[in-house]
Amino acid sequence: MSRLTAANLVHEIGMLPKSSVYNYVHSKTPTIIKIVNVVKPEGPIVIQRIRPNKGETWNNAKEESISMQMIWRLANTLAPNHPINVDRIFGGSYNTRSALEALLAHTPQFYYCYPGRIESISSNSKIKPGHKHIMWCPDNPHAPNVMVKAEVDIVISEVPNTEIVYDALVLPDEIQTPELDIEMKRRHCQMQIALIEIGQHLGFKTWIAQNDKGIIYKNRKIGEMEDVITSLKKEENVMQNFYDAQKAALLIDCIWFKNGRLMPAVMEVEHSTGVTSGLTRMKGLQDALPPFPTRYVIVAPDEDRDKVFREASRPQFQSLNTRFFPYSAVEEMYALFKRRKLKGITEEFLDSYMEPVLAQLA
Repeated sequence: MSRLTAANLVHEIGMLPKSSVYNYVHSKTPTIIKIVNVVKPEGPIVIQRIRPNKGETWNNAKEESISMQMIWRLANTLAPNHPINVDRIFGGSYNTRSALEALLAHTPQFYYCYPGRIESISSNSKIKPGHKHIMWCPDNPHAPNVMVKAEVDIVISEVPNTEIVYDALVLPDEIQTPELDIEMKRRHCQMQIALIEIGQHLGFKTWIAQNDKGIIYKNRKIGEMEDVITSLKKEENVMQNFYDAQKAALLIDCIWFKNGRLMPAVMEVEHSTGVTSGLTRMKGLQDALPPFPTRYVIVAPDEDRDKVFREASRPQFQSLNTRFFPYSAVEEMYALFKRRKLKGITEEFLDSYMEPVLAQLA
């Protein structure tokens, strides 16, 4: 297994005895933790914490929650034998972040460690004592219910996290309906904008769903952005002779085209609607075209991975060979193109960011 999900972390913590108390990784922290409840498959995890040195007891300890969103956020950063600074991942967010770190450190596949830290001042670099990290070591488990320190010959260069900044969006009146959460629609649109700009860097033209073209971004309708296609019939040879395909594509969130002849990806952004509706639209397009090489992709929040895999694995959608493109991967790619003027990128570059659903069934 090369990646973890929230369900994996919850399962591991769920194996810890509820009757035990757990210390923090930092040995000088006087607080101790007890597990109250573990909700499977993806959380939340309910805990209690007390400081015995302050006279606190379990009888009056309040219950606190480690949320599903928090667990997913950490799961998405973990890779085998790669140290993770939990405080850096969460910044100042989530007051239960150290409790989550401590509970994981008591499970067999997780160690804590102190890799060295590269400090650069005026072009001079020094290796300084490092900060506390946890590390997932799936091939070298330790005894359960204890914390084990890993001795590592690793140094960390702490490059500041990249932030993705989106300008304000103006949504047309017709999509500001009471039944649609406006923040969900806004996030949906942000993903479409990121995909348009990623497409520009890859040399693609982009089709955006007909009903989203009126959204205003940077004082311009997104349907009028550079390299956004205005007509499937007139501009793309792929669909010129297939009226049913043109009709099926009208409301698909995002389609990338290349050189008028290729279609690298068909994408549905599933933030405000169910996954099944997006899969159904893509299946309709696939059925309206002759066999054609492309990627059928669901773009969705990271925490929706299990839902995407479950729905895309259903027999009626298996011909799509669906790929999952999580929001975090979209924004990682978007940030990379913003920072670097990459050249010579092939379409296979996309595959390292998109996870194939059917590969998990093999």
